[in-house]
Amino acid sequence: MRSILVFLMLTISTFASLQAQAEQVNIYSFRQPFLIDPILKEFTAQTGIETKVIFSKKGLIQRLQREGELSPADIVLTSDFSKMLQLKEKGLSQPYALSKTLEANIPAQFRDSENHWLALTQRVRNVYSSKERSGDLSNIRYEDLANAEYKGRICTRSGKHPYNLGLIASMIAHHGEAETEEWLTAVKGNLARKPQGNDRGQVKAIKEGLCDISLGNSYYLGKMLQDPKQIEWANAVNLNFPNQQDRGSHINVSGAIMAKYAPHKESAQKLIEFLASKQAQSLYAELNMEYPVMPTAKVSDLVSSWGTFKADPLPLEEVAKYQKQALKLVDKVHFDL
Repeated sequence: MRSILVFLMLTISTFASLQAQAEQVNIYSFRQPFLIDPILKEFTAQTGIETKVIFSKKGLIQRLQREGELSPADIVLTSDFSKMLQLKEKGLSQPYALSKTLEANIPAQFRDSENHWLALTQRVRNVYSSKERSGDLSNIRYEDLANAEYKGRICTRSGKHPYNLGLIASMIAHHGEAETEEWLTAVKGNLARKPQGNDRGQVKAIKEGLCDISLGNSYYLGKMLQDPKQIEWANAVNLNFPNQQDRGSHINVSGAIMAKYAPHKESAQKLIEFLASKQAQSLYAELNMEYPVMPTAKVSDLVSSWGTFKADPLPLEEVAKYQKQALKLVDKVHFDL
């Protein structure tokens, strides 16, 4: 009798342990803790599902490849679109369930047609311009960056950075490879210096008079305005939304993808649903000054002060088709040299 009782107690204990283990989500995140932790804390408070996160700017895709079927990862949170593409192309993802909530909250252009990834926030690829030296550039187009009037006046980070590759890929989608090559060659000829640094570094260069115009994501303006050491850079520039008179501005995104061998798939699905909710979308917007993907989610007051804009409606999957061609063009025209 005693042995049966012990067996039952062990069985119940094991079941409880497995059940507790099931109520968690393991996350590999390219995104920073200051942004992700508050959102995950709210998710746990509402669902009781614990989260475990590994944060890293690099190496998470290679880690997933090494771990294979033994990987503990359920969800990967990416800081740009290119990483979601890589995860799918390398067979490291699986479809999530496209619920009515996800379908309603995340527009189709921001979802993979096979449901391997979905976008969570939008970043506009803006043109920053000097308040002192550039005049009104509110009607500027990306195409205009090739114009002779901008000779020696443009700064940018590497053409191979995912943010710029996405823009170049969108140019190929709209204009074809040959015309985009001509454009990219002309933009290179208009550079004030060799591509270098990050988006904030380009705004600093404008403040210092090294150039008058740069490419940069919108949320960096908010970051600089909140940094006592960089607020002077931010105050020296205007934020312009390109192509407002035609197709709209190019958009890059952060997003989420369900890992191929997710051991807690049900909990991972719940997390994806939460990240696409109005509450989480508004948190993203407030914490990192990004634009929500959900149309009805609130934008932060600071971001609202920059005004509204028209986004390029081209689906991200269509842009993705030209990523490799974009990289080849950067090398072909020796953009970074």
